[in-house]
Amino acid sequence: MHTFVFLWLVYASLINSCAREHASHRPRSLVKRQTTQRVPLTVDEIVLFDSFDTKALGEWSYYYTHGAHLAGTNRTMAQWTADRWSENGFQARLDQYVTYLNYPVSHSLTLTYPNSSVYSLSLEEAVLVEDETTSYPDRILTFNGYSFTGNATAEYIYVGRGQVVDFEALVALGIPLEGRIALAKYGGPFRGLKVKNAALYGMVGCILFTDPGDDGNITEAKGYAPYPEGPARNPTSVQRGSVQFLSTYPGDPTTPGYPSKEDSPRADKSPVVPSIPSLPISYSEAIPLLRALDGFGTPGDQVNRTNWVGALNVTYSTGPAPGAVLSMSNIMSDTITPIWDAVGIINGTAQDEVVVIGNHRDAWIVGGAADPNSGSAIMVELSKAFGKLLSTGWKPRRTIIGSASKEYGLVGSTEWVEEYVNWLTESAVVYLNIDVGVSGKSPSLSATPELNTIATDIMKKVLWPTIPNETLYDAWLAENDGEVEVLGSGSDFTSFLHKGISSLDVGSDQGVDDPVYHYHSNYDSYHWMTTYGDPGFHYHAAMGQYLSLLAYHLANDEIIPFDLPVYSTALHSYYDDLQKTIHSSGQSLDTSELSAAIIQFESSANEAMALKNQAISSNDATLKTVVNRKFRDFQRGFTSAGGLPDREFYKHVVNAPGIDTGYAPTTFPGITEAVEAGNFTRAAEWVGRTSLGIRRAAEILKT
Repeated sequence: MHTFVFLWLVYASLINSCAREHASHRPRSLVKRQTTQRVPLTVDEIVLFDSFDTKALGEWSYYYTHGAHLAGTNRTMAQWTADRWSENGFQARLDQYVTYLNYPVSHSLTLTYPNSSVYSLSLEEAVLVEDETTSYPDRILTFNGYSFTGNATAEYIYVGRGQVVDFEALVALGIPLEGRIALAKYGGPFRGLKVKNAALYGMVGCILFTDPGDDGNITEAKGYAPYPEGPARNPTSVQRGSVQFLSTYPGDPTTPGYPSKEDSPRADKSPVVPSIPSLPISYSEAIPLLRALDGFGTPGDQVNRTNWVGALNVTYSTGPAPGAVLSMSNIMSDTITPIWDAVGIINGTAQDEVVVIGNHRDAWIVGGAADPNSGSAIMVELSKAFGKLLSTGWKPRRTIIGSASKEYGLVGSTEWVEEYVNWLTESAVVYLNIDVGVSGKSPSLSATPELNTIATDIMKKVLWPTIPNETLYDAWLAENDGEVEVLGSGSDFTSFLHKGISSLDVGSDQGVDDPVYHYHSNYDSYHWMTTYGDPGFHYHAAMGQYLSLLAYHLANDEIIPFDLPVYSTALHSYYDDLQKTIHSSGQSLDTSELSAAIIQFESSANEAMALKNQAISSNDATLKTVVNRKFRDFQRGFTSAGGLPDREFYKHVVNAPGIDTGYAPTTFPGITEAVEAGNFTRAAEWVGRTSLGIRRAAEILKT
């Protein structure tokens, strides 16, 4: 018999695991929303569904958001998480890793004007009487995790979103970059890549700020009061976060490819952490810096770069402004320190089939009501739901594992996967991720394509709080046009995906008309959540009900509920996108081998689905085992032993985070990025390597 293990993970990781936060806000449809007839629940599903209590979710949220829990701190909270799971029938423990982290000691930033007057930035978020945790004495300084200790004094340049194409636009305009400080707007690429790119172009420091132009319709300019009086962004909010080079590799920068233990050898961290200092600031303190550049260099509306101009009352000119000089200091304390992953297990009857559910527990601030602790609260309540199901005598077919870790650089999940990689490769069926469970009312879903059908079907069983009798599926369809997004990176699914494990990421995000979610800010607080984000915790409950039902079916269905032909369709779509990329390059590339491999995969996927139908109709236990192993293992074929060029951590040949995005995915990355770089010798090599990976997956499925 198979053993289904349900693995529950709450990571204590360390990089920004919130991939969805940089997705553009989609306008809500003005047409009448579809209403789908809710699919009835089974007896087991009713037990799970009815176990979610909004009052309890609020209590869990309150606990997580009223004590500092920066990565590497607050072991008590990790143990509390494991204890709650134990109470609910899980075999729970803490797994410890000893990792490189750094913490802020001091920082400063001043602007000296040409007339020698000085503007000193506070680098602080305002304390709000209405929001008690903003005044806690142990509140976290504004800082970038893994940032470089150093000082810089120089003229400065506004560099837009800080992508390579932005820097290239500045070079083409003749803007001097070398020896200057970069001023970059959040959005687009992962923040660490903005700092990396600044250094690559000879700049000596980087300042990062959030622009209200990325806040959708809920802004002061459109008549909304700022938090706490209203739902718009508080002008002093600052986005903290890691500046590790996420698209090279996540996890502990000093232990690439192996777990971080007390006696682990430590590698040079310089390939994945910055060599210049960086500081995050609020938009209220960015305005004087931007305004000092008005009239100097090239005006923003003439730079001709997407999202260069924001919503502030400045011209977003490039600068430099002669005589306008920034002086910055960033002092960090480097440590090698323990972190803790909470792990909970429900053993199934098939030990060689495992479902892992994960969230990260630690946060960049005292609060973290949305990121990550909306997911953390949901995970505690989900453990209670499965505990109630266990009390009826139910036992899953597959083992369920819950895990909680993460921040600074997906450290907790990456180290955990590196320690247990052999077992996971032999047993893991799927990884389900809930990071920012609720930061708004807009459902979001990203997954490897074989999960698309089961993931959207389960949505039809869950009512969504926005409109009476509307299902989660209706809300998701209206917000996302029925498109399940491709996985990139930025959250804890990353290590699982690149070991060839089917993966999914779900949450409910800020929509264009939702109150502004203050990402990685002191204002991501319990007060914000109960006032604006999810008063009453009804969206928390709906997301928990959804995740519990999805996990139940992946853990309990006789045959793993994958829809392989959907993966075939996705591969054809990615191939079409690749052809457009090649065409736009003005060169040619023979991709016939790739096309043939996709057709071979399609044939094998259809064979495997036919075998599944045969196993069900014949009720043949041996045949069901064969099908389940094929479904469990086929993703392993997509992984390339040597990894992608210059970033061997990323092994999946079908999708990976873009080299200059960190978050957003690139499909057929080995080929696509080589074409975009004009390296057609490498592109031809990766046509072969990508085709090989697809053929390997096809061979696993072939009957």
